[in-house]
Amino acid sequence: MSGRMRLGHVAPEGYQALIGLDKYVQANVDDQLLNLVRLRASVLNGCTYCVDLHSHDLLKAGESTQRVMGVAVWREFPFLSSRERAALMLTDAATRLGEGGVPDEVWAGVEQAFTEKEIADLILAIGTINLWNRIGVSTGMQPSLRK
Repeated sequence: MSGRMRLGHVAPEGYQALIGLDKYVQANVDDQLLNLVRLRASVLNGCTYCVDLHSHDLLKAGESTQRVMGVAVWREFPFLSSRERAALMLTDAATRLGEGGVPDEVWAGVEQAFTEKEIADLILAIGTINLWNRIGVSTGMQPSLRK
């Protein structure tokens, strides 16, 4: 992992706080769904390090290569559940926040697929990966070659 700065060394308390939030998210969101959300946000944000990390995590957990690659074009990709689609729709809307925020139709779809607690945890997951992406992109983090 090369880059401009090792943020965890420069601001260890802030970095540890983010790790704490990430641990909460990992304990409260289904692993497969969490990594699909992480991968999608990372693709949208252009975070090379996180795209590599979360693609690898999904493959290591037994996800198919086809579904991992399908995250980039999820709207047209037929092999996702309604819950996964709702989560990715929220990921897109919350990652690309515009003036209108998350559209009502996106929120309605999420409410149909998830409980209120699951939605809260999903929002925390999306916010967390977006911060990790901003750290990765800003500091120029790069993945190591995997064999």
